[in-house]
Amino acid sequence: MVGISLNDARTIIIATAKKGKEMGMKPLSTVVLDAGGHVIAFERQDGAAPGRFAIAQGKAYGTVMLGMPGSAQMERAEQQAYFMAAVNGVYGGKVIPVPGGVLVRDLNNEVVGSVGVTGDTSDNDLIAALTGINAAGFVGDG
Repeated sequence: MVGISLNDARTIIIATAKKGKEMGMKPLSTVVLDAGGHVIAFERQDGAAPGRFAIAQGKAYGTVMLGMPGSAQMERAEQQAYFMAAVNGVYGGKVIPVPGGVLVRDLNNEVVGSVGVTGDTSDNDLIAALTGINAAGFVGDG
C-alpha cells in the first residue's frame, strides 16, 4: 500500500483552501494524517483561530482510528452516546465525531490516511475536504 506523500498532503491542503475561498467559507485549518494517525501536514489559513489544529486533528484522528468518517461517527454518537464517549476516553479525548473528518482511500479502496478540516460549518468543512482529497487523486469517504 502506497500512502499519502508530503506532496499529496500539500495538494490536499491547497485544494481544500481554494474550495473554501471559492465558497466564501471562514478561514479553514486542514490536517492530513497517514493511516497510523500521524500528522503528515497541517495548515491554518490567516484569520483562523489558533486552537483549530486540535479540532482538525481530532476530526481526522477519530476517522482513521475508527475506520469511519466523521459523519458516521456523529450518527453513532447520536444513537449511542455512551459508546462514543468511551471511544473518546480510549483515545485520550482526541476524537471529534462530526463531519469534516474524512477517510482517504486509494484507487484500490484501501485506507491510506485521513483529513480533518475545521473553520466553517461541519458540512462545509466536509465539502472542502472532499474537494482537496479528490484533487490529489484519492477518494474521500466522508
